[in-house]
Parts: sequence; C-alpha cells; structure tokens
Amino acid sequence: MTSISAKCIKKAPDSNEFLGFSTSKLTALVQARELSIKELISASLERAAAVDKTFNAFTQIFYDESLKAAEQADKNVASGKNTGPLYGIPVSIKDFTPTRDQLTTRGSRTLAQNRGEADPIIVKRLKAAGAIVIAKTTTPEFAYSSFTQSPLWGITRNPWNPSHTPGGSSGGAAVSVVTGSVGIAEGTDMGGSVRIPSAFTGCVGLKPSKGRIPMDITGSVFDHISHFGPLARTVQDAALFLAATEGPDEADIQSQLAPHPLPETLVKNAKGLRIAVSPDLGIYNVDPVIISNLERSVAALVEAGAQVDWVELDWPTNYATEWVAYWEVFLAAQFGHLLEGHRKIMDPELVAVLDAGMKAKAVDLERGALTRTRQWQDMVKLFERYDALVCPTMAKTPPPVTAKDSDYESIDDEGRLNGLDMTAIFNNVGACPAIAVPNWTLLDNMPTSVQVIGRRFDDPTVLRIAACLEQYSPWPMWNLDCLSRDI
Repeated sequence: MTSISAKCIKKAPDSNEFLGFSTSKLTALVQARELSIKELISASLERAAAVDKTFNAFTQIFYDESLKAAEQADKNVASGKNTGPLYGIPVSIKDFTPTRDQLTTRGSRTLAQNRGEADPIIVKRLKAAGAIVIAKTTTPEFAYSSFTQSPLWGITRNPWNPSHTPGGSSGGAAVSVVTGSVGIAEGTDMGGSVRIPSAFTGCVGLKPSKGRIPMDITGSVFDHISHFGPLARTVQDAALFLAATEGPDEADIQSQLAPHPLPETLVKNAKGLRIAVSPDLGIYNVDPVIISNLERSVAALVEAGAQVDWVELDWPTNYATEWVAYWEVFLAAQFGHLLEGHRKIMDPELVAVLDAGMKAKAVDLERGALTRTRQWQDMVKLFERYDALVCPTMAKTPPPVTAKDSDYESIDDEGRLNGLDMTAIFNNVGACPAIAVPNWTLLDNMPTSVQVIGRRFDDPTVLRIAACLEQYSPWPMWNLDCLSRDI
C-alpha cells in the first residue's frame, strides 16, 4: 500500500464539492435554499458508499430512510416551518451507541443480530436539531481498543494511508468526517476514543466535561470516565454539536444542571489567557515530529495573544496506568459474562483485558481512586495559575493496522511510558473537558494533533483555545483524490 502524496490536498474535480464544507456553512446554504437537503443527503450517501469500499468505516448505510427524511425536510424548509441548528445535516452514529430498531453490534459477534430498543438521549437531541442519521460507524469490539478492528466487521483504515490505523474506538466516525461522508459524527470517549481517532485522521475531537451531554448507554450512571463527544471538521462544528446535545436529563445522575454557556460564535483570540504547555506530561516518550508540531501550536497561541509557559510536570506513571486498571474492571463488569460460551469468537486482546478485570481486587480499585485524587490535586494547583493545559494528543504517529494495544504498554529503563495515547490519563478527571485539534502539515505525511485540557466544566475556554489553534495553524483537508489511487 502507498502513502498519500500531496495530490490528496489538491482540489479534485467533484460536483459535490460542498461535502467538504463545514457544517456551519452547509446549514446556511440549506436555510437559504441554495442547497437542497435531498441533494446533500444523496451526495453523502454516495460518498459514504465509495469510502466504505476502501476504508471500511460503516456497519450500515441507511439509504432509503435517509432519502425519505431528506425529502420531508425539504418540504418543511419550503413551507417555512421552524428548523433546528443542524437541519438537514448528515450525521453518523457509532455502532457502540444503540439506535432504535437498527442493528447495534458494538463490534462483537456476540451481538451480531442485536437491534437497539430505543434512541439514547444524544440521538434524540440530534434528530430534534434536524440532523439526519445516514449511517452507523465501525468500532472495535465493545469499544475497548485504540485500533478500530473487530472480529465482526474487520479492519478500518486511515484515509491518509490505508495501511495505517485511524485509531479507535471511534475510528469509523473519524473516517466518516474526514472523508466528507457526514458533516459531524457522534463518538464515545472513555479513554480517548474520540480524541485518538481525530488525532490520527486529522479532524477535531471533543471530550466535553463529564455530564455536559447525558450518558445513558453504558448500563451505569456512576462511572466517571464515559463521555459522548463530536468528531468534526472544524472547532465551530464541534461547538454546534455540543450546543445541540448538551443539558441535564434524569437518565444521567451526573448530567450538569447548568452548563457554562457556549457563545454562538467562538472568539478566535487568546488575549488574557494563561496556558501551560507540557510536551510529555513528565512520563511519556514522544515522537520528535509530535514535539516539533507542538512547538508550531505554541507559536500559534502566542500569535493569538496568549501567555504561554512550558512547564515540567512531576507526575508519576501510575496516573496513566491507573486508568488501565479501572478500564479492565469497567469492561469486565459489563461484558465479562460473555467469556463463558463466547471466548473463542471474541477479540483475543479483549479477552485478555476482561480476564484481567475479572481478577481485580476491590481494595485495589479503591486505591486507584486515591491515585486519581492525587492527580486531581496536582491539576488543581496547575489551574490556579493557568486557564488550560496543552500537550500532544498522541505520543506516536498512526501505527500500522497490524499493530495492537499491547505493543504500547512497556516502560523503559528510565521509568517512562512507551504509550500510544496521552488521552486516557485525563479521563481520570472527567470533569475537565479536553479537545484534540490537528496540527500537522503535508511534510509530516501523517496527521498529528495537539490536546487542550481545561478547568473542570469550562468547555467554553477549551473551545476558544482550539479555535485559535485552528485560525493560526490550519491543517490539510482530505479530498476525493485520496480515493483515486492504487492501493
């Protein structure tokens, strides 16, 4: 397989050029009746089908249902009916997220025939905002992995180089956005599953603060790591998704009663903001190209008016490894019962994770809470001086699709982690929002990303900083030339 050359960035001849537009621009065209919703949805379905042949991003594409919804939506626009902020916008829903009467396998052979009983809150709110769900996207089995491949659906590939992974677990969602198949994609983030694939494919990925979007699909309202979040082509689009889906609901005891208000338009300056930057969080081995691009991002923030300080964090490695221990228990509690009778048809890496979780001791789990408390206390001290922390999203560039999570679990002789992501550590402190923003250039060949972590529940500031990064350090966009090569 070949890597992607600069031809992927050249403007390709495409009668459906609007598929590369931001959601904000698409909604404006629809409302002005310069673009029909049926035309938009038809083009999205066509693009999704073409993309799926190469990159395996979808488990289902809803042709008939989507076109029928588009025709009705056009009639509503023509008659002057009130429409929502995402009216007519094609969106995708992750196969981990149940949808009413539609196949929802969570990437597992054990659920190969499972259909959702009802739409969760986030899907109801997207539909109420006018979005049209055109597809379900691939995920690793039970969303356990940073690589999107499952025994049921196979391997999902990176749009920039199909021999490399798009990341996980919302890998199909990322591919659907980057390729223009949808305007915005829904994802879930328990340890970086929105931010990891956004970083590896070159789009924006937001983990909102815990409870900003009610979480009602994991079976427990008391876990502290689970978030819904958008994958989008622009920061403003991510904010549109958040505005359409946020707000309290009794289905989630941790849902925020009064989220900090989001501005209608993000301010693209950072004057008055104090930002701390760490290249490695004190514990990761980070690829040189990622450090170099982090420096570019810092320069962009300075240009935007921020006061930026490089800081040394004296964090222990168990801040990161504690998330792994909790994740094993989290998965085992929900899916460990499937080992009996289904072990042989499940992903072997997932089986190992579930086995480890089943063996965990309750006292060790509670000791982990003490470790997370110390991390929170360290972050409180940091946020006494700074409005946000900036670091790489990933420690490595996108690995080959043949790699696996266990390849990135070692600690070197100096006690530093050879980890893949720098995201899961911030799910320990779920109240803190985090957003991944691309920061690569064509010279890098594959995407890299910078991550912004904010004070607890301060989503507006995180989005503001991300908008500055986007304004002062834009990134390459994928287009149809990437489908017209020999792979």
